[in-house]
Parts: sequence; C-alpha cells; structure tokens
Amino acid sequence: MPQDIIKNEINIGDVVFEWTVKEYEQHERDRRWYILMGIIGVALVVYALVSGNYLFALVLVLFAIILFMHDMVEPMEIPIVITEIGVVIGKKFYRFTEFSSFWMIYDPPAVKNLYFGLNGLLRHRVQVPLLNNDPRPIREHLEQFIEEDLEQEEEPLSDRISRLFKL
Repeated sequence: MPQDIIKNEINIGDVVFEWTVKEYEQHERDRRWYILMGIIGVALVVYALVSGNYLFALVLVLFAIILFMHDMVEPMEIPIVITEIGVVIGKKFYRFTEFSSFWMIYDPPAVKNLYFGLNGLLRHRVQVPLLNNDPRPIREHLEQFIEEDLEQEEEPLSDRISRLFKL
C-alpha cells in the first residue's frame, strides 16, 4: 500500500494504478558473455596502462568490480503507484507538476516502458517498466495532468545499449 511507502504526512491522493517492478533488469549472462567482456576489459586496461592513462585503467577495474557485485545481488521489488495527484516510485513521490512530459515506448516483448521527463537539470527522465499493464488507460489518465511528448518514438540510446550489452 502506498501509504506504508510514503510517510503519512504527505497526501498522495487516491490510487488509480498500482504495480510492482524489479529495481533493475537482471540479465541472463552465459559463459561466453563473461569471456568476451573479460577479453575486452583486459584489452582496454592494457591499452590504458601502455598509453599511461592510469585513471582510465582504474575506472575500468572499478566498473568491472561494480558490475560483478551488482550481478551477485537480487534486485529489490519497487512499488509503482499512479495516483490522482502524482506518481510514487519506490519511496519517492513526484507531483505531476514536477514532470515536464511523459511518453511511452511500447514495442512488446522487448520494450514496454513509461518515461517521465523531469523539470530539473540534473535528472532529465525517469523510466518505469509497464510490464503486463495495458498502456492505454495509463496514458488516458496521465494526459489529464501531463503533456505527452509525441516526438519520442524510440527507446533512448542508453537503454538500447544497456539491453544489447546486458549491462
């Protein structure tokens, strides 16, 4: 229940849609993936050391450690709640006024995502997997409060790359 997620001092309104998603997509990686990424990683580290770019080598090693540790942990369940006055993502409540726009990329089975554009400079979008939810009623509800960005017709490049390389 969203009232348990958000402290009772915040009025989030009545729940219209509610579902739960994984914190991140956990990809199935086979042995070939690890071997290929290991070869690429070692080659990049050797190149960084030969060229004297020790900071790049350090970043690569840290990236590999983080990726390995990330792979060992099960993703948490994150509640998504769309209410009359905003959206709850995990423990964070966003009022509709905090969003500049929203758009949906719905190309099953690969991509079923809802995106919110934020008004701030630092974080420019929030991605919410739709899973098996019907996007039409969600779109109709959101259109009452937020402008839909109809120019966004493709999944962002960063999302495509991370899905392609299983990151």
